[in-house]
Amino acid sequence: MTDHTLPPFNLAAFCLVENAARHPHKTALILTDGECEQRLTYGELDLAIRRLAAGLSSLGLPAGARVMIRRRNDLGYVLSFFAVIAAGLVALPSSAQLTAEEADFLAADSGAAAAICSGGLEVRGARAIDEAEFARLAAFPPRAFAETAPDDPAYLIYTSGTSDRPKGVLHAQRVILGRAPMLDHWLGLTASDLMLHAGAINWTYTLGVGLMDPFVRGASAVLYDGPADPGVWPRLIARFSATIFAAAPGVYRQMLRQPSCTPDNLASLRHGVTAGEALAPALLAQFREKTGKPLYEALGMSEISTYISSGPTIPTRSGSPGKPQPGRKVAILPLEGGETPVPAGTSGLIAVHRSDPGLMLGYWRRPEAEAEVFRGDWFIGGDVAELDADGYVWLHGRADDLMNAQGYRVSPAEVEACLSHAPGVADVAVAERKVREDVAVICAFIVPASGAAPDEAALERHCAAHLAAYKNPKKYVFVNELPRTKNGKIARRNLPEIAGPAVHA
Repeated sequence: MTDHTLPPFNLAAFCLVENAARHPHKTALILTDGECEQRLTYGELDLAIRRLAAGLSSLGLPAGARVMIRRRNDLGYVLSFFAVIAAGLVALPSSAQLTAEEADFLAADSGAAAAICSGGLEVRGARAIDEAEFARLAAFPPRAFAETAPDDPAYLIYTSGTSDRPKGVLHAQRVILGRAPMLDHWLGLTASDLMLHAGAINWTYTLGVGLMDPFVRGASAVLYDGPADPGVWPRLIARFSATIFAAAPGVYRQMLRQPSCTPDNLASLRHGVTAGEALAPALLAQFREKTGKPLYEALGMSEISTYISSGPTIPTRSGSPGKPQPGRKVAILPLEGGETPVPAGTSGLIAVHRSDPGLMLGYWRRPEAEAEVFRGDWFIGGDVAELDADGYVWLHGRADDLMNAQGYRVSPAEVEACLSHAPGVADVAVAERKVREDVAVICAFIVPASGAAPDEAALERHCAAHLAAYKNPKKYVFVNELPRTKNGKIARRNLPEIAGPAVHA
């Protein structure tokens, strides 16, 4: 509910109003499929968003109603995200990769009142806004931005946790203020920059670094909606004279192998930034050697975005994601409990203070999960690390079992729950398994039912029908039994050992 004692604050307005007034003819957004492109100036983008916001307001949805977005990486996605917030509603970005089953769960769990979908995609249980209805709503006379308060909800992101279902992370309008430290200290972003982001719009990394941050600084943003092709990124950098490129480490790894990755194509690039998974020292060295450019890493999560990084003001140290960004209140707390930070050189849990404006409002209708991640005034995300004497963070893994797939955190419990219903499976466990020093894949360990013959192809089809592609195991190992603790729980850390040497990608 809006607190009328506070001045109005709307995330979409904060991103757009000033630049639309001062630089209406400057390019704000470019979307391309590699050949054709769409361009919107700040004036055009502001107008399009306020028109769609007016259309959405005409539907009579109550303030704070959730509106799910299930689209490909197109202009409609960008307009929908900001227009929903501009109308005083709560945006729920989702991946086009989700299966119908997964999308329907998000809609039901969030109580979504409406769903804005691309052609061929739909969501059950929410008012459908298809392409024809979208066009009608986008033609309304523009409205003013909703007078929301800083702590009013703005968007809801679903992320994997330790349970078998994703949980919603609810962010306030003020979250945009929490991004301020990263603009200078990680991105080095200025109004003269052109930011090319390699991610899908539903990802918080893309929504933030690919859209919100360039708009706040009055820079230009480029997003890609074309065929998967690791060689496209150097070509797009050259075509648009991109000055900053943002991607997950896996994208850089693939890109550097392409013939198109030449010094000429990357000439305009000032630096690259990376997040989503740890940056291997070998990949950092390879990028520097091949491009001669800096590559700045950041550590973050859906609940707080990036809060530890290297960058123009924080020199890179290979193997470390960097330091807490200036202005952040970050500490390493004891593994066993307590709120007193441990000394430098001691491992503990990375914690962020509740006062950070970028921190989530909470988990959507999951008070038990919320209680697990707060320790007094500190939010604990589950990363185990230590600070050195110079303030650099050195990661030692996760305190929980979450896996990392293409930059997305994936719960092994969710994948296990899916496979447990597959024909011929008596028992199952899932864990990450390294295929190289710097690459890990999701591996499923299957105990076949009595009399059942292992059928990897059938398991692959089953997972593809129920899980987004990035959650699907890339390797199946058939075993007689699973390692368990004395309490009967799966000893997940022992799983890779039962299958012998690392698999080869």
